[in-house]
Amino acid sequence: MSNNYIVVFVSTRTKTDDVSYSQMAQEMERLAKRQPGFISMTSVRDSYGVGITVCYWESQEAIVAWKNNVDHAAAQSLGMKSWYSAYSVTIAEVKRSYTSSGG
Repeated sequence: MSNNYIVVFVSTRTKTDDVSYSQMAQEMERLAKRQPGFISMTSVRDSYGVGITVCYWESQEAIVAWKNNVDHAAAQSLGMKSWYSAYSVTIAEVKRSYTSSGG
């Protein structure tokens, strides 16, 4: 049995072009969900503009295919030019994962 992989994208938004950014973020989520090897995605952003997106994938190959997707590459380029003042990407193998629904 192979483990899944996780991509953690942490970013700080600029204060420009919120409408276009929101539209692109929604489109990238729709596109990622159709990408072979996609498992799930969760995103949050605070009032200071710092956000985190956690995306689970079945394999490293699926992550590379997503990174090389033409539409995703165009969105990355726009992000670097206009929407993010800083960002980081971490890719890791998931060894264990569990959840709780509370008490």
